[in-house]
Amino acid sequence: MPKLSFIELYESIIQSPSISAFDPKIDQTNKPIIELLSTWFAELGFTITIQQVPNARNKFNMLAKIGSGEGGLLLSGHSDTVPFDQGLWQSDPFVLKQQDGKLYGLGSCDMKGFFAFILEALKTIPLEKLQKPLYILATADEETSMAGARFFAQQQLIKPDMAIIGEPTELVPIYKHKGHMAQSLNIQGQSGHSSDPDKGVNAIEIMYQAIGQLMDLQSVLKTKYLDQAFSVPYTTMNLGHIHGGDSENRICGHCTLNFDLRATPELSDQEALALIEEALAPVYAPYPNRLSLELMFPSAPAFACRDEQNILALAEKLTGNKFQTANYATEAPFLNQLGCDTIVLGPGSIEQAHQPDEYISLDYVAPTVSMLQQMINKVCF
Repeated sequence: MPKLSFIELYESIIQSPSISAFDPKIDQTNKPIIELLSTWFAELGFTITIQQVPNARNKFNMLAKIGSGEGGLLLSGHSDTVPFDQGLWQSDPFVLKQQDGKLYGLGSCDMKGFFAFILEALKTIPLEKLQKPLYILATADEETSMAGARFFAQQQLIKPDMAIIGEPTELVPIYKHKGHMAQSLNIQGQSGHSSDPDKGVNAIEIMYQAIGQLMDLQSVLKTKYLDQAFSVPYTTMNLGHIHGGDSENRICGHCTLNFDLRATPELSDQEALALIEEALAPVYAPYPNRLSLELMFPSAPAFACRDEQNILALAEKLTGNKFQTANYATEAPFLNQLGCDTIVLGPGSIEQAHQPDEYISLDYVAPTVSMLQQMINKVCF
């Protein structure tokens, strides 16, 4: 049993940097925080499995298990944080600051600190008497590629009845969220002098046709893939960035459009990709080998809780909050692939996530610890 207080646990977690970034100059391994968590859970009697995550820069997942049998409960969180802007922080982001009933530090809210809540909740639970297994999962690279959760889901190592991802939801159960994918459409034309257009191929003119097709698809998505549970109840497509050409007197030789799509759970990533390809097919045909479409980064699927084990009613009862939807993406669709009832539910507010002077209020300690203890008692005993 870790003999550290809740605050001491938090201090140690915040002191272990684990920044995820696409830029390799900023990206950090999460091995130290994984080893720290592994030590603590091992002291409680958990069996520890640490696995290196493929297609990542020295990143690791940790699975801790205690108890035996089928089903059980999975408590999950990501071990990484976003980068930070040193100039905008009022204190060292890797040194926990306690002030005015709040804990400040990088990852205090989103979301390494959730493991301190779990450890605090376990201090008074007779783990040797569990009737079903309790699992703790710490994943890698949630803030970038979600490689850790993707890898864990692919392995199918466990089959819990329920899973809770402790993202900051203000202790409101989140049972659905939209997906997110971003794509880059590149058009290769043929540059030349503007005085003789027939001697070139204008990439902007081809892009004009492509945008028309995407706008038509945007209308289809808005009317066909609806979910009234969301504040924006339809699948959105945003044309976010375009660049082409270099001079008004040259035929544009290259044009790029970056756009994103946020799908409701009714639209899978595979179906969305197929719809985009279908929409652009009339432009591909007359311009062979001039259009290319690629994902800017791995897509995050939409998520909807199965609720086969009635986790929504249980979460509502334990928190006193009605389940809701969210517009941000999480690891929930990947844990959902384990076949369990999955929800996103944790302390803190998303408003403090990814912000300078990130913090979590100590007011969350008692209700979160109580919720976790009751959830473990309901599912594992």
